[in-house]
Amino acid sequence: MENNEITIAAGGNVKWRFPQVHPEGVKFGLIAAAITGVFFLMGWEVVGWLMLIVTMWVLAFFRDPVRAVPQDEGAIIAPADGLVTLIQKVPPPREMAGAAGLGDQPLIRVSIFMSVFDVHINRTPIGGTIKSVVYISGKFLNADLDKASEDNERQHILVERHDGLRIGFTQIAGLVARRIMPFVKPGDMVAAGQRIGLIRFGSRVDVYLPAGTAPRVILGQRTVAGETILGQVGDRRVIAGIQQ
Repeated sequence: MENNEITIAAGGNVKWRFPQVHPEGVKFGLIAAAITGVFFLMGWEVVGWLMLIVTMWVLAFFRDPVRAVPQDEGAIIAPADGLVTLIQKVPPPREMAGAAGLGDQPLIRVSIFMSVFDVHINRTPIGGTIKSVVYISGKFLNADLDKASEDNERQHILVERHDGLRIGFTQIAGLVARRIMPFVKPGDMVAAGQRIGLIRFGSRVDVYLPAGTAPRVILGQRTVAGETILGQVGDRRVIAGIQQ
């Protein structure tokens, strides 16, 4: 009789804690707080209370929660919090195409839209070496539009696993977003789910699944960066689901 064992990591229970604010957001929070203080000192209490709400929102926008990253080498992990708005088979961007990149054949692209209320710290879908980081200036159209992948300001990141598997993903600035900030550079070694950058204020991330891999998410599903599995390398099974 087969003996199936389940190993449970020791360490006690896990308690909720308020997410820390990323250092990039501290300066914006301080600026908003200073403006709030000025309005209260001037006696403009209504505006002051409104600015207090804005200050709290700014700090919440830059929150950087701890995530429980799946330790499964075959898993392709969501790089962003948000809503799956597009799943399409498209050619990879020319900046990541070719023999040294993702190839030239169409791949499944999963697009995750981040609203201004989502966490905006992005994470790498797999562990490996950063092969390229390519920034492209562009427009600031609504990131929910399909053409945002080709027209908007964006940054392509290519990661190569130890066995040669490559995953490409793109940070796309949106209608409100005006800055893409990378935390990594070519040659850096990253672990799956590691923080690789952020986009300021509302945006989108596209992930190109490797050939022969079907998405494990559906349109309308919400993803959690560093936790949600977008696909399992080599798994062609297509899942179905309904919104209810």
